[in-house]
Amino acid sequence: MDAFDVVIVGGGPAGSSCAWRLRNSGLRVAILDKQTFPRDKVCGGWITPAVLQELEIDPDEYARARVLQPITGFRTSCIGGPPVETRYERPVSYGIRRFEFDDYLLKRSGACLVQGDSLTNLERSEGDWILNGRIRTPLLVGAGGTFCPVARYLGARVNRETIVTAQEAEFEMDARQISGCSIREDTPELYFCQDLRGYGWCFRKKNVLNVGLGRLDPHRLSGHVAEFLKFLKVSGRLSFDVPSALLGHAYLLYGRAARNVVAEGVLLIGDAAGVAYAQSGEGIRPAVESGLLAAKVIAEAQGRYSREQLESYRTLLFDRFHGSEGNWLTRIGGRLPTPAISAVARWILARPWFARNVVLNGWFLRQNEPILSLP
Repeated sequence: MDAFDVVIVGGGPAGSSCAWRLRNSGLRVAILDKQTFPRDKVCGGWITPAVLQELEIDPDEYARARVLQPITGFRTSCIGGPPVETRYERPVSYGIRRFEFDDYLLKRSGACLVQGDSLTNLERSEGDWILNGRIRTPLLVGAGGTFCPVARYLGARVNRETIVTAQEAEFEMDARQISGCSIREDTPELYFCQDLRGYGWCFRKKNVLNVGLGRLDPHRLSGHVAEFLKFLKVSGRLSFDVPSALLGHAYLLYGRAARNVVAEGVLLIGDAAGVAYAQSGEGIRPAVESGLLAAKVIAEAQGRYSREQLESYRTLLFDRFHGSEGNWLTRIGGRLPTPAISAVARWILARPWFARNVVLNGWFLRQNEPILSLP
């Protein structure tokens, strides 16, 4: 039986960041993932400079063999409303392709990689966890996303949780599609639903286009996606149909998930813990930060992984993400009739000041959020 000090289930940004932070701790760390990297990942795919700083990634080095599309502007509006273009003097975010980014993080994590192996059996034995009958560890970190098997073991019930569901496609455009695409490489476009319960996006990364829409009411998602794709053609943003099937994914928003993130010998991080920003649904930065915070607690525990010893992780998450649970516009929208919500949305999203300072700088870029600094 293989024995490790820490086993992380899930090799995405949360799991890889946790392992990377523990690389010099003297602990033997393994990452178990059901897929073999590089693997496709459904995601809009952009990161802010804060992520690069927190993970000590040199953007020039990363971009030599991978997509790192500088973003210097956004186009925002309510679907069907007047657009607002916001420009910046320097890159405020970067477009990535998740199959490249996740593979890069995983391979530099320093962990022992167990790929192509699902967690199918989990048992408790003499204070340790036994995974699949052949891997033993005193500490288990669940980083397997919304449907993480470790989270389910701790009692998570996805069908009873408030989740965001999304559908999107990412594909490389041919010459005809490139000529029929009005989306600029440096300017992603965000289009909010008129009831303020979701938004769609178009994001170009060189010749690759990512198109999708996410909402809080999954039973109406397909209809909203179809209407959004029609809107993109009617408004002249795209002259062609999206050529590939849209893939679905789901995630939890911080403050709306009731998951138990700490148990005896267990921590949950990333989407398994439900830490995506409620205002934007962005999950990469909070996933990375939750992994780094978990690593801090693990290192300081010095091999003592009782629930009480690990409880400080819950406090660190609250201190870091408290205040990102939602926004006043959504709360107001929940109290207004639909026609009023639509009128408010169209009016306020058409204001350049609101688009820059609230929607972009606040909800999406989180420019007032300090870099996570750990000793």
